Formats: sequence, structure tokens, C-alpha cells
Amino acid sequence: MRADAVRGHLDGLLLAVLEPGPLHGYAIIAAVQQRSGGVLDLRTGTIYPALNRLERLGLLSSTWESVGERRRRCYALTDAGRGSLAGERTAWDEFTTAIGSVLNPAAPPRPAT
Repeated sequence: MRADAVRGHLDGLLLAVLEPGPLHGYAIIAAVQQRSGGVLDLRTGTIYPALNRLERLGLLSSTWESVGERRRRCYALTDAGRGSLAGERTAWDEFTTAIGSVLNPAAPPRPAT
């Protein structure tokens, strides 16, 4: 899949994989890859700036966790992040409905929500 295909949807992807509970950066990358059946392979240079931005916006919180001699930052959804995720899902449903109606004109259009 083209790397630019994720553009505009990265926030929703990150929020969605954090919905079940906190994860550290590499676990977030692995969760996106696993949920997408290996199609989406995000890079650390892509997700860490996005995670930091989402935290500044109050959609995520983070804590430091020690694993042996190493420390890693774990990210978790805030209440505002859960609300934002709900909005991302609604926007995605509307977007895919509209694109599907154009790409598959034989299918009857579904009403906008």
C-alpha cells in the first residue's frame, strides 16, 4: 500500500490501537501491522511525532515504564482521545460511503448521517 494512503488517517489508527489499553511505541507499530494483516507498516519516524502531537492535544497521556535496564514510554487514551476516536470513526464511515458510491455507482447510495 502506498505510504501516502495513510495520510489523514494516522491519528485514527493510533487512537484505535490504543483503545484496548496502553502500549509503547513499538507495540503500537506492531498492533497496526497486525490489525491490517501486514498491509500497514508504520515507521518510528512517522508515529513518534504523531504520538507527541496527540499527547500535546490532550488525546493521549504517557508514562515511563522500566523493562529491565531499559525505559520506554507507554501511551494511553484520555477521555478526550476516546471522544476523538468516535469522531474519527464517524468521519471514516462517511468518507468510505461517499468514495464507495463514486467507485461503485451500481450500488444504491446510502443516506448521509
